[in-house]
Amino acid sequence: MAVCASLAAGTALAEPKDLPLLFDARERIAKPDLSALPRLRFLTTVDFPPFNFIDQSGKLSGFHVDLTREICRELEIEPKCQIQAVTYEELIPALEEGRGEAVAAGIAVTPELRRSFAFSRAFMQLPARFILNTKAANGVEGPADLAGKPVGVVSATTHEAMFKAFFPRLKAQAFPDRDAMLSALREGSIAAAFSDGMQLSFWVSGSVAAGCCSLMEGAYFSHRFLGEGLTIVNRKTEPALTQAIDHALLALSRSGRLDEIYLRYFPNGIY
Repeated sequence: MAVCASLAAGTALAEPKDLPLLFDARERIAKPDLSALPRLRFLTTVDFPPFNFIDQSGKLSGFHVDLTREICRELEIEPKCQIQAVTYEELIPALEEGRGEAVAAGIAVTPELRRSFAFSRAFMQLPARFILNTKAANGVEGPADLAGKPVGVVSATTHEAMFKAFFPRLKAQAFPDRDAMLSALREGSIAAAFSDGMQLSFWVSGSVAAGCCSLMEGAYFSHRFLGEGLTIVNRKTEPALTQAIDHALLALSRSGRLDEIYLRYFPNGIY
């Protein structure tokens, strides 16, 4: 099990933490010559905010959109860059058929896809988090303090499986869906829940939560349960493009621009 557990993180109202570093500060990735590349079309979707969506002005926006623009700026190929939206189901076929050169849309890295496509280095990982009802979980500071208190999970999800693997001494209370779990948490019928950190960070600071809850300190990662993280996909036949994207991601991470994009779309932080 590949695990990096309990990175420090605050509640939703605390100062948000930067993105965990996924690149070695001493690493060097050479910038390949892309002068022969006629254009670089990034493919994404419009239905996964805050990563990709249509904003109030009708423009394609989101974390992935801004990231691709920064990649093109870093590679000094802005005039050649485009970003196009298709349905999620069209992403891989469009890449296979040459209707785009890369996909920036949260495609999960799988052994099957690795046989046919190249993936950039991961630039962001989505953690699992505990969320607490501040009244029902009074005095709880860490997972060990939840002994004897049922912890909400959504049935038949990777987060339920991860919770049981990581915290076998805690009791899981399964709910049929996320809304049912969060309603029980808000009402105080459960003291805590364990789920996707990104979704919890938005919910806890929203009006539906009504100030009931806070995120427990600690973020949990697992390649086995949560995958390798967010990457950019391109064709295996274009290794120079893969290397160029990795070069740009490393530069953006090192300069702090990757963090700037992250905080633009995740102002409360997810870690």
